[in-house]
Amino acid sequence: MPTSLELLTKRRFAPLFVTQLLGAFNDNLFKFAMVVLVIYEIYDDPAVEFQFSSISTALFILPFFLLSAIAGQLADNMDKAKIIRFVKTLEIVIALTGAAGLILQSIPLMLTALFALGAQSTFFGPIKYAILPQHLKKEEVLAGTGLVEAGTYVAILGGTILGGVIVDWLGAFWAAIWVLTVAIIGRISAHFVPDAPPQKEVEPIDYNIFRSSYRLVNGTMHIRRLFLAIIAISFFWTIGSVLIIQFPPLVKNVLTADPKVASLFLGVFSIGIAIGSILSNRILKGEVSARIAPLSVIVMGAFVLVLYFISISWEGLENGELYDLVGFILHDGSWLLLGVLLGVAIAGGMFVVPLYAFLTTTVDLSQTARTIAANNVVNSGCMVLGALAAFGLSLLGVSTTEQLFLVAAMCLVSSWTAWLLHKACDEVKPALG
Repeated sequence: MPTSLELLTKRRFAPLFVTQLLGAFNDNLFKFAMVVLVIYEIYDDPAVEFQFSSISTALFILPFFLLSAIAGQLADNMDKAKIIRFVKTLEIVIALTGAAGLILQSIPLMLTALFALGAQSTFFGPIKYAILPQHLKKEEVLAGTGLVEAGTYVAILGGTILGGVIVDWLGAFWAAIWVLTVAIIGRISAHFVPDAPPQKEVEPIDYNIFRSSYRLVNGTMHIRRLFLAIIAISFFWTIGSVLIIQFPPLVKNVLTADPKVASLFLGVFSIGIAIGSILSNRILKGEVSARIAPLSVIVMGAFVLVLYFISISWEGLENGELYDLVGFILHDGSWLLLGVLLGVAIAGGMFVVPLYAFLTTTVDLSQTARTIAANNVVNSGCMVLGALAAFGLSLLGVSTTEQLFLVAAMCLVSSWTAWLLHKACDEVKPALG
């Protein structure tokens, strides 16, 4: 699209785009390299593997729940570009810790680095959306948001594929080298993000995690449209987190395939989200609206159900053997399976991008970072609960495939909240006009 492509040539957008892309790439490179290393080389028990996947996902998300309120306050009270540069410097230190964990195969070190990566992403998260209305014209915000989302999922694609492939082919040492190298390049790109000073007078920052989180969420969620948008987005990310938890153990224990196929799964999912992100801007033609969200997430749920039926009828290998990438591709059901997975992701991208654009354009520029931070608090809380629910269901003997029903049910709830948001926006338009 011309508008989107033009933004990629502008300094007011391109350095931010590259920096957030590299950050998402590195998070997923490290996380997936760690998961593949643990599931395929350290553990050998389907239930324990699923539980580790759940715990690692929850640990990465937990900082968003604990620290988003402080992150939002800092972003609204300080130059956002300076925070980006500081956070990307910390990423280099975190990458050193994670690299040591990979090389030593130390689960405590790897989980510590994963939690720290979640923390630095927490402080970057509100900024990457809140800075857009400050640097872009109003009619460019949806396109910019779509590009950020698409870039994020392309980065997830690259990171997950590379993380799995490097560990499988070259070993953990080279995965560690990649993690450190990408962190350094990300810090260089952050240097070129234009200044983004605060849009209001500086206020005292409340560093009490629980009090500031309560005040932040309470100060945002009383606005009905913001409340509905945040709840809808939260259910979407809960769905996404549960799906991503399921992919590695599903691929190994149900589809009986090797790490490269697990990387392919996450890669296809990421491509689909990116496609959906761009399609949403095409369909809405730059208009910030929730009208396509309810149907999009219903379609997503339908694809999830199809994914379940394909999985339970899958004919895997026996005696502990695994399909390699070629063997999986040649399987009679592989292309249908990948097509359904792509459908899940495209529908998800079409659902979530307009809602993020809605959050950043509904409030005053001085409040955008806090609004995104409030969204992150609620999102992350729901995602942690989703991960814990998946963990608990696993302890109760509910299989990976059976948990796909949980995902489909959450799609229905998310669609309902998106419909309420769409109706609320329609009701307020005459008053605004």
